[in-house]
Amino acid sequence: CVKLIVAIINNDDCHAVLGELTRNGLRATKLTTKGGYLRAGNATLIIGLPDEMHDTACDVLNQNCRQRVEFIAVPLESAPLPLPTPTPVTVGGATIFALDVEHYEEI
Repeated sequence: CVKLIVAIINNDDCHAVLGELTRNGLRATKLTTKGGYLRAGNATLIIGLPDEMHDTACDVLNQNCRQRVEFIAVPLESAPLPLPTPTPVTVGGATIFALDVEHYEEI
């Protein structure tokens, strides 16, 4: 059985993830994407792999995609002037979709 993993990760983690995937004999295609909420740069990795390598790929993502706190400027609603206040937001980590592949072909 073959799996397809689609992983959305932070750009800052991409280099380390791709290196570890390669060291573990896995290949990935990187798509440059942008998040909808913060408009931050992401990388979407498409990874085709045998079912038995699924745990290895998830371990690589888990070990190399860390969450971090960044501050964004949000205007205060009650302020007489629109003075932005730094607001902490958690970014990073990974969003992972694992799909069973019914048919796979290399040409």
